[in-house]
Amino acid sequence: MFIFSITGKAKTSIDGFEKGATAPFIVYIDFQDLVGAEYLARYYVTKEGFYEITVDKRRQLDRDKLAGFAKKNKQVKEALKTGYAIQLFDKD
Repeated sequence: MFIFSITGKAKTSIDGFEKGATAPFIVYIDFQDLVGAEYLARYYVTKEGFYEITVDKRRQLDRDKLAGFAKKNKQVKEALKTGYAIQLFDKD
């Protein structure tokens, strides 16, 4: 599983972000290949109505530690179940 710190600009006013405002995301992708996982992360953020997607950080979680992370983090649990999870942070 890969975790990406991503920023994107809002195409329209979305969840408290004005049109054109930059929004921070954490995207969890349960995929084995970094290039494919990053493509999917960009795709899912774009699908939510954002553009000019920038991947700020990348991190891979070890398979043997995922069960422990899933108990503590609902996004990791969701990504293991559905393949991905997106967390949009407040602008403050």
